[in-house]
Amino acid sequence: MLADIDTWVLDLDDTLYPSGNGLADQMKALIRGILSRHFGTDDAGARRIQAELIAAHGTTLRGLMTTEGLAAADILEFEHHIDYSVLRSDALLAEAIAALPGRKFVFTNGSAYHAEQALARLGLSDHFDGVFDILAGQLIPKPYPESYRRFVEQFSIDPSRAAFFDDLAVNLDVPEQLGMATVWVGGEPAPGTAPYEVIAQRRWRVWELAPFLHSLTAPAVRPSTM
Repeated sequence: MLADIDTWVLDLDDTLYPSGNGLADQMKALIRGILSRHFGTDDAGARRIQAELIAAHGTTLRGLMTTEGLAAADILEFEHHIDYSVLRSDALLAEAIAALPGRKFVFTNGSAYHAEQALARLGLSDHFDGVFDILAGQLIPKPYPESYRRFVEQFSIDPSRAAFFDDLAVNLDVPEQLGMATVWVGGEPAPGTAPYEVIAQRRWRVWELAPFLHSLTAPAVRPSTM
């Protein structure tokens, strides 16, 4: 399984670290604060405006730049107020990623700054060959096809030899269409003891990333080929 893969593409938030540590809540609250101040509204109003911006433009960032003329740097300044200390290094995950053959990339809808801060806290800064962020995608986020195409072109990716990992199933549709193997990370374990669930040909779901990645490179526990 995945023996032909030489390019590993991993989402950051809720993929390289589990959900529930409060980091996502921090980011959402900070973004709503920007909206509240800019539009002179309360938290409920900020939530409504954010939902409208995301529905129309894909992300709050792109929506604010398009409709309000705000600069990306001014909006993304909120990231400098995130408390990244909620993240902890994961030696098992670092070892598993280091053992993967070929190139490894982070593909995030956040900024490169956010990725750098998070990867440093996770002890993963030296384990990736590049980060593709929302600015590299020209403000077009996952799951829009243009974002993935820019990523493939920028890093000269052969989709047939790439695996894409994300905590949102919708973000895996385009990679699958491009010919990548896809892995949906998260959720409750399926019944039984298998470290993964087969969803379709070259598409899996795993609930713990590090053990799954270890199983790909440890011959004694390597999953059987599908």
